[in-house]
Amino acid sequence: MGPTVNVLLAVGLFFVFLALTCAFAWVALRLVGPTGVERSLEAIGRVEVAPRDLRAQQLQRPFSERVVDPLLTSFVQVGHRFTPDDRIVRIRRRLDLAGNPVGWDADRILGLKALGGLVGAVVGLLAAFVLGGGPLWLLLGTVLVGLLGWAVPSLWLYQTAHDRSERMRRDLPDAMDLLTISVEAGMAFDAAVAQVARKTTGPVAQEFTRMLQEMQIGTGRMQALRALADRSDVPELQSFVGAMVQADAFGIPVASVLRVQSKETRTKRSQRAEEAAQRVPIKILLPLIFCILPCLFIIILGPAVITILQNLKGL
Repeated sequence: MGPTVNVLLAVGLFFVFLALTCAFAWVALRLVGPTGVERSLEAIGRVEVAPRDLRAQQLQRPFSERVVDPLLTSFVQVGHRFTPDDRIVRIRRRLDLAGNPVGWDADRILGLKALGGLVGAVVGLLAAFVLGGGPLWLLLGTVLVGLLGWAVPSLWLYQTAHDRSERMRRDLPDAMDLLTISVEAGMAFDAAVAQVARKTTGPVAQEFTRMLQEMQIGTGRMQALRALADRSDVPELQSFVGAMVQADAFGIPVASVLRVQSKETRTKRSQRAEEAAQRVPIKILLPLIFCILPCLFIIILGPAVITILQNLKGL
């Protein structure tokens, strides 16, 4: 019995030691992580999965960001190549006059000009080919329509800037009246400008809001006013900025300066309305001659002419 018990005890201890060894090995492997071949396999798996995740993220982006923007970037380089530097400066100036629409800059305009030129050339070539023109017509159609496509973004930008300036010229007297009343009621000039920006809409309110934002980030009042005048080509607004700069330099009361500027802007608006009314007869002259009078002649003299011709045939 003694030797048998000793053998069984030894076998039991061996299995206990083996179990503890396996447990410690398993814990050590869990803490250390995969090594050797397993690490390599995991790295290969991550490399294979990463492009799939990246591709999925790219596909989730909008079509304009995935296709249109890279295509427009390539056209931007072409636009820079065929556009002089002074022309780019004028485009930036037009963007300032147009209010710097969100997402629009000089590079985007140049890219659209190059794209419009290419599309116009293709359309002109196809139109001349469909109409059965010869080589000269093909060349003329390609060049002329291509130049038209090249000029369309600039024309759109010019028209946008012109419309914005005209609306600013119309809205400025009302904004000046509100600014004058606010200052005379006891508000500070900055608070009055903020009041005008809140209570009105349009380009004048946008420019006043931008001026206040520039002042909030540390720009001086006079510098912000001069920047306001530089971003616009409205003479009344530039005159207002010049008067405010002089009032600050010579210590003139702001309320009196605003009262004079408000009166001048209202007077100029009335003068512009009278001038536009005086131009109406000249503008209506060509439509009257070429469109209205021929129709009247046909209606009034047409039956008489028909009757005369019938009587002459009867003779």
